[in-house]
Amino acid sequence: MTEAASTIATRLGLELTTVKSPFNRVLMVQATHVELVDTTGKTKPFFIDFNSDALTYRRRHGGGRKQAVCRAIGLQKNRCPRVIDATAGLGRDSFILASLGCPVTLFERNPILQVLLEDGLRRGLEHRATREICKRMKLITGDIQQYTDPIEADVIYLDPMYPHRRKSSLVKKEMRIIRQLVGDYPDADSLLAFALQMGIQRIVVKRPKKAPYLGHKKPTSCLKEKNSRFDIYLP
Repeated sequence: MTEAASTIATRLGLELTTVKSPFNRVLMVQATHVELVDTTGKTKPFFIDFNSDALTYRRRHGGGRKQAVCRAIGLQKNRCPRVIDATAGLGRDSFILASLGCPVTLFERNPILQVLLEDGLRRGLEHRATREICKRMKLITGDIQQYTDPIEADVIYLDPMYPHRRKSSLVKKEMRIIRQLVGDYPDADSLLAFALQMGIQRIVVKRPKKAPYLGHKKPTSCLKEKNSRFDIYLP
């Protein structure tokens, strides 16, 4: 455990300590997992768990291929497209897509989320219920816009963080954590432009329902839900 903590601290350029930290948030390496701890005690420790009750319920009873994200990427009974999730975050949409048979390549550029995702995937591979799902998920730590190796894919999925509003409904702990770690995506417009130039047949962008189009570029079609929508581009 100490070796694992030392490796993470060196990789991220963080201070390694076993005493009470003066920082509000710390990465803590436990015997079973890596978690993000709020040292103020306002929120419980957080870690990525692909075997959580919420994800297990969604995987079993969430609607399968009828879910909006699945319809948006073109998942069909006899077709499981290869997906690039360019803004992986907590990896939940990627996990659901992989659970339905899609090979998914996840990109995450935030170093803290990278560590949490790696740890979540490691434990997912160790668990019988999620082992085959996590085998279909490949994490690449970095910004897709800086990645030069070829990737075979049919769909690029983008879910950039939308700028916070005073009346925002982003009240869940997980969303607050992502916002604190990642912030908004000031380069979201260029991310879409980059995706459109990759030569991949389908780009899907998840947006709040009333948010403007990324780059003010009108999509080929939209799939709307109560509070969000999926903009679909067929370049």
